[in-house]
Amino acid sequence: MELPPARQRTALAMASIPLLPVILCGGTGTRLWPLSRASYPKQYWPLAGTSDDTLLQQTQLRLRGLPDLGPPLLICNEDHRFIVAEQMRQIGVEPAAILLEPMGRNTAPAVAVAALQATAGGEDPLLLVLAADHVIRDAARFRATVEAGLPAAREGRLVTFGIVPTAPETGYGYIEAAAPLPPADSNSAKPVPIARFVEKPDRATAEGFLASGRFTWNSGMFLFRASAILAELERLAPEVVSACRAALEHDSPDLEFRRLEREAFATCPDVALDVAVMERTHLGSVLPLEAGWSDVGSWSALWETADQDSSGNVLRGRVIGEGVRNCYLRSEHRLVVGLGVEDLVVVETDDVVLVAHRDRAQEIKAVVGRLEAEGAPESRAHRRIYRPWGHYDGVVEGERWQVKKILVKPGASLSLQKHHHRAEHWIVVKGTAVVEKDGIEELVGENQSTYIPLGAKHRLSNPGKIPVEMIEVQSGPYLGEDDIVRFEDRYGRTETPVASGTQPQPS
Repeated sequence: MELPPARQRTALAMASIPLLPVILCGGTGTRLWPLSRASYPKQYWPLAGTSDDTLLQQTQLRLRGLPDLGPPLLICNEDHRFIVAEQMRQIGVEPAAILLEPMGRNTAPAVAVAALQATAGGEDPLLLVLAADHVIRDAARFRATVEAGLPAAREGRLVTFGIVPTAPETGYGYIEAAAPLPPADSNSAKPVPIARFVEKPDRATAEGFLASGRFTWNSGMFLFRASAILAELERLAPEVVSACRAALEHDSPDLEFRRLEREAFATCPDVALDVAVMERTHLGSVLPLEAGWSDVGSWSALWETADQDSSGNVLRGRVIGEGVRNCYLRSEHRLVVGLGVEDLVVVETDDVVLVAHRDRAQEIKAVVGRLEAEGAPESRAHRRIYRPWGHYDGVVEGERWQVKKILVKPGASLSLQKHHHRAEHWIVVKGTAVVEKDGIEELVGENQSTYIPLGAKHRLSNPGKIPVEMIEVQSGPYLGEDDIVRFEDRYGRTETPVASGTQPQPS
């Protein structure tokens, strides 16, 4: 039967509500150390399958094909802002906004900030809240499940996606539905009201959960109207909303970024959205998702979700395996050779080699904690440090000197700066650079060099079409990164980057 004209208009308006992805990019992923570190966490690495796309990029790319999909809103640590912007640029995505958290405050404040930002102009879009570091192998099934949740979300329900359990896992939280859940691949699947959330159970309890047909793993992914989640946050956690509103009202525009005001955001409670709202609201619904999901919480979990060869191995990079079974072997730089080994995780990076039994991969977090307590630079950063203008690699360092390899992207430039305690020698090995020293510019081409005296005001730019690669030799009594005075910077940076360990970071 045809709907009356007024009902038709209402149905059309409901069906065309924009869907705004909210991608949460926080977290350090220490269980995937030595690849994932605070300066460059797991969400910015290509880890899933054979694709060169990072986990963050895959999170956005798998959404293509959803109805009324709008540009994403990303929330990240301010230290990672240029990484996020560059990775979105690489896949041709222009975000609606990139919001910078001055410190981590968990998911409830992040979602509150996103909802306030999304409704600032009077709009009321649907928000699809996703973590940037999850693996989902079946993107089509994921999109179909999201679409199945749209009607309930349009009507004001707070939908969370529950992962259909494949084992009685004790490392995940669970969600109990108020009624038996429909099959995840059913065309008629729809969200079911939530009965309760359950913290990580013991194995016997988890086995009972699986047998009941009412429980799913808590994925931390959500779908709701911006106004609906804001109203529940206002009702159940008003201090979160007030702090986030103040942080947005006094934010600082920074190129394409919005930097939340530090003092206001610091007053916000550190609380998860589950605790602040979902465990207490009467509007919560759970929709089962079965799409090859993993939160990639360890190297063993990554091995389990990756495509394995006939011997059960996952081999990445320059790796040779002979007589190897059920191993994860990864090389980022040097050749890794495995001979006659089983059940191992071997990960080679620029400064660390990890060798672990797969059953003990979860213990890596404790190792990272030990390194942090010792002040070891390997706990936080790689030798390669990314900057908005390119990146640099630490090569070697000694007493009063060190050597770096620097890459500057076409059209980019370092800040205009000076140092009180160090001089620098620059040798260009690829491309042509413009070097400014005390107001005088010179072209420095391949196999040419220049000297930056202590105290000279200087800057390097790349006017060409190819990257500039150069070797920098620093010398002086003090090489710390707090020995920098910045005069101009096209990227809006006014802060001095914090060095990891004793490594200075060219800026």
